[in-house]
Amino acid sequence: MTVVVARTTRDVITVTGPEAVTWLQGQLSQDISRLAPGEAALTFVLAPQGKVDGWGRIQRITDDSVRIDVDPGAGAAWMTRLNRFKLRTKADLDLATDVPAVAVRGSAPEAGLPAGWPGTVGVDYLEAGGEVVDALVAEGATEIDADALEGLRIRAGFPRWGAEVDAETIPATVGQWAIVAAVSFTKGCYTGQELVARIDSRGGNVPRRLAAIVVDGPPPAVGAEVTVDGAVVGTVTSSAPDPVAGGSVALAFIARAAEVPSVAEIGGQGVGIVALPLLDSD
Repeated sequence: MTVVVARTTRDVITVTGPEAVTWLQGQLSQDISRLAPGEAALTFVLAPQGKVDGWGRIQRITDDSVRIDVDPGAGAAWMTRLNRFKLRTKADLDLATDVPAVAVRGSAPEAGLPAGWPGTVGVDYLEAGGEVVDALVAEGATEIDADALEGLRIRAGFPRWGAEVDAETIPATVGQWAIVAAVSFTKGCYTGQELVARIDSRGGNVPRRLAAIVVDGPPPAVGAEVTVDGAVVGTVTSSAPDPVAGGSVALAFIARAAEVPSVAEIGGQGVGIVALPLLDSD
């Protein structure tokens, strides 16, 4: 993959205090205690029933401080969820919205935070902007716009809050890779653990799973129904022009009974349902 770079933003929650890490260890699916200062990993924060209250990346800053960066607009939901369970805890929360960031895909410089996109090498720089972009372009990277970055995200099958992940999402539906990357089964109890553990013990079987939709044409509308032989098998959650193969790509949760890959239709147009991630060679 050609090295590409894009300007974007993130919401960032900073948690500091003598009980910050201990408290978050009981709230998040990730094992924070294993992270050394500077290290980062993906994580869920769950409702007591096990559905997703938040999805993001947590970085250990010091022994008693961390920062969690999440999709733009998702920070408020994280703050609401964390504050609801922060009773008599010696930890302070701060939210910064629209923090400038730079996404790099196709290369993984050590200084960046691992993007974690399946099938894709990449990092993100927080609190970074034009100077980082200019430096990377001078080294041979190609700057892309937000639509192209969205297309790459869809090809990777990396979920976005408000699209593939919301308060009705069961973690396993976005893919087993997310469970491996964001969930610890050894650290002890955390809120919402029971459902995640139960589904994992049953082989990760869920009623629907995330798949790619390949379209020879413009992006389908979010919310459009995906049908196979006239039966609805899924609904489009995200779509964008495909910056790699042309045409467009989309994500949809596909019913377990539907075969992947298979031929389908959206609004009478023929499309393909394909397993994730879509690699450059596909």
